[in-house]
Formats: sequence, C-alpha cells, structure tokens
Amino acid sequence: MKKVNVAVVGCGNISSIYLENLTKHFHNVEVYAISDLIEENARTKAEKFGISKIMTFEEIIQDPNIQIVLNLTTPPFHYQLCKRALEAGKNVYVEKPLSLKYEEGKELVSLAEEKGLLLGCAPDTFLGAGIQTCRHIIDQGIIGDVIGAAAFMICHGHESWHPGPEFYYKKGGGPMFDMGPYYLSALVNMIGPVDSVSGMTAISFPTRKITSQPKYGEIIQVEVPTHVNGLLRFSNGAIGNIITSFDVWGSVLPRIEIYGTRGSMIVPDPNTFGGEVKVQQYFDTEFKLCPLVTENSENSRGIGLSDMADALLFGRTNHRANGKLALHVLEIMEKIHTSSEEHREIRLESTCEKPEAMPLL
Repeated sequence: MKKVNVAVVGCGNISSIYLENLTKHFHNVEVYAISDLIEENARTKAEKFGISKIMTFEEIIQDPNIQIVLNLTTPPFHYQLCKRALEAGKNVYVEKPLSLKYEEGKELVSLAEEKGLLLGCAPDTFLGAGIQTCRHIIDQGIIGDVIGAAAFMICHGHESWHPGPEFYYKKGGGPMFDMGPYYLSALVNMIGPVDSVSGMTAISFPTRKITSQPKYGEIIQVEVPTHVNGLLRFSNGAIGNIITSFDVWGSVLPRIEIYGTRGSMIVPDPNTFGGEVKVQQYFDTEFKLCPLVTENSENSRGIGLSDMADALLFGRTNHRANGKLALHVLEIMEKIHTSSEEHREIRLESTCEKPEAMPLL
C-alpha cells in the first residue's frame, strides 16, 4: 500500500498516542522523521516507536521526501510553524487550536489554498464512532429537526495532575481554547456552522496553586478567563449553549445534549472516540441506548491525519478535519470572549461545510 511520509514536530504529552497510532494502526502513513527542541525527547520517542530519522524543523521543511508536517507543538507556536511549513510547500496537520488568533488562522487557510496544499487540524475525535453515530441519527431524522443543544466541560483545572499546567492559564489557554475545540467541532459536525455568538466570561480564581509534581507549591497568575459561557445561533436556526470552566469543584451535567422536534439525544464525551449514545423519541418514556454504527470507538488519535493522507493519495480536497472547520471553531471561541468584553452578540465572518459523515459499518 502506498504511504504518505509524515514528519512529527513536537514530542510533548500528546505525541505518544499519535505515534502509537500512526506507526501501528493507520497504514496509509509512514512516520518518516521526528523533531523536538530538546533532542533527548525526540531520541526517546524515536527509539520507542522505531523512527529512524531525527531532524530539525528546518531540515524537515526542506526535505522533499516529507509530504505532511504534523505540528504537535504548544499553541503559541502553531501559527508560526504552520506558516513556515506551508510556505515551504508542505501539507500541514496541527494540534488544536489552529492558532491563537482568528486573523492568523484565516491567513493559514488562505495560504494553503493559494499554494494548493491541504491544511488539517485537531481535534479528530468527532470522527470516532460515538459522535459519528450521533451524526447518523440526526441525518436519518430520528430526533427530527435540531432546534437546540447544550454542551458542558466543567472541572477545576489541570494544576492537580499536569506536570506543567502554567500554559493553561496564560494567553492561548483557558477552558474554551483548551477544550472548546472538541465540543464545538462535534456540534458543527452534527448541526452545522454557527452564524453568531454571545458570551460571558470570568476569572473566578486570580491565582492557582500547583499540586502536581514536579512543580508542587508554585503559584500561577491567571491571565485568561477560566469560566466561559457562550450562546450559539446556528445557521439552521438551532440555538445552543456551551459552558467551559476550570472553576467548578463538582458537576453532574452531561457532556452534550441535542434537542430535536421528535426527540432528544445524549452525546458522549467529545474528547473520546466512543462512549454511549442515548436517544429518547417523543413517544418514549426514557432514554434508550443506541448501538455504535461506525468504526474507531477506541482512542484513534490521528484518524484526521490519516483521512487527510487518503485525500492526498486519491486526489481529494474534502478531508474531514480540515482548516476551514478549525478556522470556524477558532472564530467561535475568540468571538465568545470578545462578546463578553463588548457586551454584544457578534455575527461571525467564517463558515464551513459539515464534514462528510464517516461510512457505516
């Protein structure tokens, strides 16, 4: 089978599951090279996953054998490195978010189109069996026309477990930019694009104490909103709300619910690939469990990159976890924060197509 050569840039926490799946599960890609600012990190991952080449970023973007650059660096470096890779003629897939600013993301999408390159962006969890089953239920009209949605990502932050949690509370962090992409990508995949947003935000705790190792006891000065409530007016007329918070000690709220004219649906955690899907139609007295109808219910991180590789191999441009979807999600997140600052509803500039549904089993 013909394969697409991928170079991985960044060997942080998320890289292990990507490398595991790209080297063992997705057979249309070859991890050609790996890179990290700390060479020892790259060497450790290369040895673990059998990657023969350790290269610098400069070497990667100049190597004609590399077709896709997978950017797994931290969010402040997404725009800069993606732009340089695109300018060098490389297709790019980047971890979420696409950039820290909508205008930067828009530039990346335009640059990719101008050069005839593919631009992809995480998350790809919406391509898993859980969210895709929900998509098929909606497409089949089982819950009727979608009229509303509610999404909740509520916890008390990451300083209790993450080894370096500071960036979650700095520019580009916060619960919306950290976890919002999972929820918003899932919602757009199921319902379609958003026309306008409103938002309210707060910093409930101006400082955070790290209780994880190795930085136990250090104090973080919080720079970004950590409790964010957004209203979403979808293009199809549905109205949704999303709450993301690092300020809540406990909650029993669901991850996502979708409301239709003929019933309601409980959607599994969009940060996973599987999970339980439940539907209660208008004639039911309780929610009923639905079987999953597509593949990839386990941790399939990298499926979006594999789908993009297929697009390259077969001459398609409509890969699912694409730049336009990521740009739309980025604008939604940014404008929710702007709405809070300006006390007004904001009409969005961007839009996107609903990604093509994954094939049924």
